[in-house]
Amino acid sequence: MRKLSMDELGRKSIEEFKQASKTPVIVVLDNIRSMHNVGSVFRTADAFLIEAIFLCGYTPQPPHRDINKTALGATESVDWIYFSHAAEAVQELKNRGYKVLAVEQTEGSLSLEKISVKTDDKIAVVFGNEVEGVQNEVLQLVDGALEIPQLGMKHSLNISVAAGIVLWEIVRTRI
Repeated sequence: MRKLSMDELGRKSIEEFKQASKTPVIVVLDNIRSMHNVGSVFRTADAFLIEAIFLCGYTPQPPHRDINKTALGATESVDWIYFSHAAEAVQELKNRGYKVLAVEQTEGSLSLEKISVKTDDKIAVVFGNEVEGVQNEVLQLVDGALEIPQLGMKHSLNISVAAGIVLWEIVRTRI
């Protein structure tokens, strides 16, 4: 066994990424504090050819050295838009025909392994603040909630880890 070289991996250039057909998924980041978490979500969004990221509230915006440190250039490839409130972003997504799901532990939340996604489904996923989660105001607007099953003592994950898990589950059936 040997590792593949960078040339063998077939990585897209920024221009090739911009021209590529995207996965019809939009990530909404609702008042995320950590620039490292934001950068990590950009990097994950790039990996899965996610359509865009909506940055909301006090979520940090590129360009910033601490975002770039974890994004590794993904802020240049992944489209993003800023909204002052996540509720505005959710309304915009619903107007565009997206099914909007919060990633949150709620009454009636759907366990992630039970999600059924069709290839042409337009989905948006809302990830909330590292401490408070998705705002209650936003929860009243979404079409449903997804919950990542957790089996140990802790019942929360870092937002960048949660984004990786949820986005993979949504994207994997489309590959």
